[in-house]
Order: sequence, then structure tokens, then C-alpha cells
Amino acid sequence: MDLCSKETIKSLLKNNRIFPAKKLGQNFLIDRGIIDRIIASADLRDHETVLEIGPGLGCLTQALAQRVGKVVAVEKDIRLAQLLRKNLIKFNNVEIINEDALKFSIFNFQIPNKSQITISKKYKIVANLPYNIALPVIRKFIEADCPPESMVLMIQKEVAQKICGAKSSLPKIAVNLFAKPEILFFVPKNSFFPEPKVDGAIVKISEIRDKNPEMDKALLFKIVKAGFAHPRKTIL
Repeated sequence: MDLCSKETIKSLLKNNRIFPAKKLGQNFLIDRGIIDRIIASADLRDHETVLEIGPGLGCLTQALAQRVGKVVAVEKDIRLAQLLRKNLIKFNNVEIINEDALKFSIFNFQIPNKSQITISKKYKIVANLPYNIALPVIRKFIEADCPPESMVLMIQKEVAQKICGAKSSLPKIAVNLFAKPEILFFVPKNSFFPEPKVDGAIVKISEIRDKNPEMDKALLFKIVKAGFAHPRKTIL
């Protein structure tokens, strides 16, 4: 089944009486070329663990499962999580978790009828993020006690430019305190179904660590929280 096909996606949604929810940012990638570029950009190895957030119907999940040892896909919408399990039933290296990614811990979770899953402390994040949670997700994982080795993320183009652009902004400062972000390429809005109102961008966030170990922690986190709370503000 081609999970990147617009016709396949429309058929799956119709047959399961699922209507994409705007409030959850449900826009599914329908461009196989973009998927291939995301996979190549993530520099994946066959023994690695990848955390995917917002897998939707499984276009990216399927490609990840063919490249790495373990994929943990976290989907908030129970309808999509159930359908995703059916779509990817042949892959025994994929765990579908029906949970809010902002409340999820990759090192402490269980799935029905299974014991707690053991995950290596080394993992990567590769995701087509719902645009409305992009900054909270980035914040959650760059601040984590065990952050990922890297993140390759689809996010809104404007947000990507705020984080990676030449002009100083609070989101840029917040991310750069912990990591090295870069825009890899832009993704036109017609690469999705349903088509969103804005274009996207693939951002890679690497070298995730506290670059300022001597800085006052309270002040550091005040700056970070301000950056993610006010993504449109710039620094003069």
C-alpha cells in the first residue's frame, strides 16, 4: 500500500470515516520525493531507534521502519493510531503509541498486552510535526535530561526562518542556547493533503546540549520559555 499516495490517503480516510482535524494539524505528506529527502537528511543506521511524532497514516513511518531497528510512533488521535496499526501490521519493529507527544517519555511507557519497552538512551527524532506544536516539541526535547542525538523536523516555514534566520529572535536564541539548527530545504504546501495555508521547511537540529554550563540556570530557562512563548518577537 502506497501510504504517500493522495488517492490512497483519501480512500483510507473515507472508508474509516475520518475527517482530518485542523486543530490537530492533520496534513498528510503526499510527496515521496520529500520523504526520501527527509530520510537521507536524518543520516540513519539500521541499529538506531527513531521517535516519530504525529505519524498520521504512516507514509514516513513506513520509510523509517525500512531503515532503522526500532520506530516509536506517537499519535495523539486514537482514530489514526488504530488505522496506523493496521497499515503497518507487517512491520515488527514499529510501536504505535496513542498519546500526546508533549506528555510522552520515550524511556518510560507501556503498550497494551506488553511489558515496558526498553529503549536505548541514544535515539533520533524524525517527524512531520503538526505545525501548532512544533515549538513546544522542540523545547521539550532540547531541554530533556536525555535529549535525542538529532532531530529532523517538518515545521512551518516562517517558524523555521525565525529559528535559523540571520535576524535575532527569541526562538533563535532559545534553540541556539542548546543546539545547532539549520534549514535543509523548503516544502511547498501542495506536498500535503489536505493542503495547509502555508509552506513548510525541513529543519535539522543537531549537537543538542547545554552550550552554556556556567550560565545561571534560572535565567537560562526564563530566556528559553520567553522564546517559545513569543515566537514572533525579535531582539533589537
